[in-house]
Amino acid sequence: MNPHPFKQREQDLMQLYSYCQLGMTPKQFYTKWQVNYEQMAQICDRSLSTVRRWFARGKNYRRPMPTDLRHLALMNFLLEHFEDIPEEVLQKLCFPDKSE
Repeated sequence: MNPHPFKQREQDLMQLYSYCQLGMTPKQFYTKWQVNYEQMAQICDRSLSTVRRWFARGKNYRRPMPTDLRHLALMNFLLEHFEDIPEEVLQKLCFPDKSE
């Protein structure tokens, strides 16, 4: 498989993505959606103890990584716009190997 060269459209999209400020803190997500720590761990592909530390205080507190903030923001976006996203796009996004 040969890689696709970037055309202007792809370069524009890359710039947009590079500067995208998409992020949501665990507390914001937890406040907005009725989820438990296990579900949040699943969304972010983290351990339950890591998620617990995001909500801990003092020396047990652990700051979420930027990747975690992006995972939560993307999940928030999917939850908010689930009905608007065509099934084909969801399949390509969530099951890329099966959609090709």
